[in-house]
Amino acid sequence: MKQRHIGIIMNGVTGRMGTNQHLLRSLCAIRDEGGIKIQPDEVIMPVPILVGRNPEKLNELSQRTGVEKWTTDLTTALADPDFPVYFDAQTTNRRYDAIQQALAAGKHIYCEKPVTETSSQAYELYQQAREKGLKNGVVQDKLWLPGLLKLKSLIDDNFFGRILSIRAEFGYWVFEGDRMPAQRPSWNYRQEDGGGIILDMFCHFSYVLESLFSPVQSICCLGARHIPQRVDESGKTYACTAEDAAYATMELQGDIVAHINASWCVRVRRDDLLVLQVDGTEGSAVAGLHKCRCQSYDQTPQFVWNPDEDKPTDYYDSWTEMPDAKKYDNAFKKQWELFLRHVTLDEPFPWTFREGAKNILLAEKALDSWQNKTWMEIPQLKK
Repeated sequence: MKQRHIGIIMNGVTGRMGTNQHLLRSLCAIRDEGGIKIQPDEVIMPVPILVGRNPEKLNELSQRTGVEKWTTDLTTALADPDFPVYFDAQTTNRRYDAIQQALAAGKHIYCEKPVTETSSQAYELYQQAREKGLKNGVVQDKLWLPGLLKLKSLIDDNFFGRILSIRAEFGYWVFEGDRMPAQRPSWNYRQEDGGGIILDMFCHFSYVLESLFSPVQSICCLGARHIPQRVDESGKTYACTAEDAAYATMELQGDIVAHINASWCVRVRRDDLLVLQVDGTEGSAVAGLHKCRCQSYDQTPQFVWNPDEDKPTDYYDSWTEMPDAKKYDNAFKKQWELFLRHVTLDEPFPWTFREGAKNILLAEKALDSWQNKTWMEIPQLKK
């Protein structure tokens, strides 16, 4: 089998997302499966070089994965012509300068979301990449989750009729770090380090809503800092300066209303950590990360409000679980394959830095709405 090697500079790969989703479950998985088949006798084979600030972590990750090359010197890695792709999974506040450096080195760029801390910076990077003829992309992994793929199939089949509203619940309890270890890094709760659930999660909500339904036109959002202090990785107590919850209502094109609750201070009693309920004139559906259940017009019970009687009603009974139509691959891996085909074969890849800028713009307007206690319109970005 002929292998078309493509070198990938993976910066910030020792972090949780970089290691697990992008290296182990994406590029190493592609390698172990024999590459991305593009012809009966030819595959694209990713060849990573690991880049970070901690040589001990890099060496351990190299031994663990079998990826031989690693370095703490980004400049040297960017100078290597055998590595035409740059990937960034650093903390958000480090990303802009590193991507600028990679663009100057003539690299195609793929990076975690958000692309930068501001939509204007992300759009600037998009313009620079386009002017240089360099391919660029941002992670939008939720589009390949099995539950959302099943939901999309219902939308494509016009199961809902006219879509009326979307309700989303996201989150779980993140421990404060004193009695129980925290499941998320401490920078997530410091605004000065690029933290906050709005910048983190509303970028996801932006592309999910637009891809499945229609673009967001306006937003009204309330953020909250429910937990005032936490304990960091070194055991030191610190003040939380970023919001850990957000409650938003949005108007989408087509007279669709979306309401989203996102919180790291909520205990889960629902189908999944992320749940979207879609209601339409002809039916409804509830989608989680993996499962999707639907209820058609004909299946809809005729409830009668009577709070004086405790009826033994099972409200889940009349919902039908959608079957797995196929084997679903890791969402991050799926988008990696599409980006590498884009770089190698020039196949379409619509999730550019411009899309990343749009995602950040929704988060910015949500923060503005919270600060100003008002509805905010979402402006359109130039092509």
